[in-house]
Amino acid sequence: MIDDDQDVSALLERHFRERGCPVAVAHSGEEGLGLAFADPPDIAVVDVILPGIDGREVVRRLRADDRTRRCRLVVTSVLDPEDLIGLADEVLPKPFRQKAVVRLVDSYRSSVAQESQESQEE
Repeated sequence: MIDDDQDVSALLERHFRERGCPVAVAHSGEEGLGLAFADPPDIAVVDVILPGIDGREVVRRLRADDRTRRCRLVVTSVLDPEDLIGLADEVLPKPFRQKAVVRLVDSYRSSVAQESQESQEE
């Protein structure tokens, strides 16, 4: 989770932890990339507007690196969600509600379960 707003990152962290997800939090693009490359996440939630390396560049670098290429990328922002389509796998508009975070985690778990089932059938 990469967000320079500590209140937002604390809220997102709480929502993810309540769903049983381990969470690592970074408050800059540089810090987030370091965490992601050291221990690749299943899901990376990246704020688009960050100091230094912005969220768009963070997403680009995560996609380009073999260690993080397969993680699900979610961008969050106060910007118009329509402007962010195609940037990542999903968009979580700010302000977000707990229901949206729960849906995000459940959607990820469902897709992982589906992929696992398909690979077992092959």
